[in-house]
Amino acid sequence: MWSLTRPDAPPDEPVLVVDDRVTGATEDVLGAGVRLGMPRREAEALAAFAVVLTRDIGDEARRFETVASAIEDLTPRVEVVSPGLALAPAAGAFYGGEKPFAERVAEEMGELTGDLRGGEALIGIADGPFAARWAAASAAAGEPRVVSDTMAFLSGLDLSALREVVGGDEMIDMFRRLGLSTLGDLARLPRGALASRFGAAAALAHRLAGGEDRPVHPREAPPEAGAEMSFEDPLESLEAAVSAGRLLSERLLSGLRSSGAAPHAVAITAQAASGPPLTRVWRSADPFTEEDLTDRVRWQVRAWVEAGGVPGGITGLSLIPSDLSDEGRQLSLSGDEASVVEAERALARAQALVGPDQVLRSAAQGGRMPAERVTWSRWGEPETARERDVEAPWPGAIPAPSPALAPPRLERVGLEWDGEAPTRLRVGSRWSPVLTWGGPWRLTGRWWEGEGDADRYQIVTSAGAYLCVVVEGGAFLAGVYD
Repeated sequence: MWSLTRPDAPPDEPVLVVDDRVTGATEDVLGAGVRLGMPRREAEALAAFAVVLTRDIGDEARRFETVASAIEDLTPRVEVVSPGLALAPAAGAFYGGEKPFAERVAEEMGELTGDLRGGEALIGIADGPFAARWAAASAAAGEPRVVSDTMAFLSGLDLSALREVVGGDEMIDMFRRLGLSTLGDLARLPRGALASRFGAAAALAHRLAGGEDRPVHPREAPPEAGAEMSFEDPLESLEAAVSAGRLLSERLLSGLRSSGAAPHAVAITAQAASGPPLTRVWRSADPFTEEDLTDRVRWQVRAWVEAGGVPGGITGLSLIPSDLSDEGRQLSLSGDEASVVEAERALARAQALVGPDQVLRSAAQGGRMPAERVTWSRWGEPETARERDVEAPWPGAIPAPSPALAPPRLERVGLEWDGEAPTRLRVGSRWSPVLTWGGPWRLTGRWWEGEGDADRYQIVTSAGAYLCVVVEGGAFLAGVYD
């Protein structure tokens, strides 16, 4: 579990690494019932004793680049699937056959990662990336597992091996209710019936259970299928390189999409102003989308930049696809995926025009004031970590409905009173009589930090409806209702 190799992980304490789901956990945490891929809240409830760290996948990619480079010294065709997981064709890669090659890789990885917590190298060899991955998962540190009968090996795996393929436990639980427990049980069912009843994810799961996997050897793509950019002024910031990568991703995939193809592997190459070009191949079980490919470019460029591998900045960036799918991306019957792709392309163009900070996406978080209950992230980049739990009760939150507009800062307004009833409100330079109002709702501040109390009112005038906060006689606009 590569997430555990981060340098800030306490060496002698139970650790849980999460984003929305569990990406890494120590043995004592796994012993409490936590499993990889489990929702974060469920895992934290089971392992309340663990130190919880938020995943930084970009930093994981940076640290894994050292490992990928070491494997590349042994065999030149290395493909990174995710930080901590790399594929390489073993046939013909080493004199003496597959087993000596696996042992040599294990020796090299042991020297490189032996001092890292959670960094034990697990190595497996089998026919196809899916089987090889689970061969590695069942291997012991320093003892590669070479599978001679891939079909027999797959047939004995538990259905949970398909969790990432089918997007969670729902379909796996449904298969179990049908009396299935292993991939062999699933492979014996008719694929057509599974596909018609449960859709494309079930058909993919059936193919993998039957040993039908895509090869690591990439099929050749025509030279014109790639996308590249050159820069007279070298790119010296990560943000500039990522913006260029986003445009290249959109250009590459839109060109392939017009011919009904999509890549399962893409070689990312950066040319340094003074130094040799750097190349790394990234692979995906599903055909890449613009967002997925942009993420890989971001992780890889960050790894190179922070390792000092692009002296003088980047003067050229290119994406070369391989292992093309002739059928393109499988569209869902229940979703308009073509519209999603077009929307992603439009957002990428808008972000290139107005800058990365002007195209944002929102996510809900906890809080008692409207502006506190939203967190913002740049579109196309990892979501900003939530500071407050959205599902917590939050006593003192204003009642529904919520304001349609919440200014980033409280803005002073004028408010006149008749006793305890507001009578006139001034927003900007316009005074308007109060038609009706609700409140007050008391907001108790953190007295131990010197915060005072405040009252909130919902006020309706002829000009609109507003949420106002009254503090020590002053009134401030906190929200506008639609």
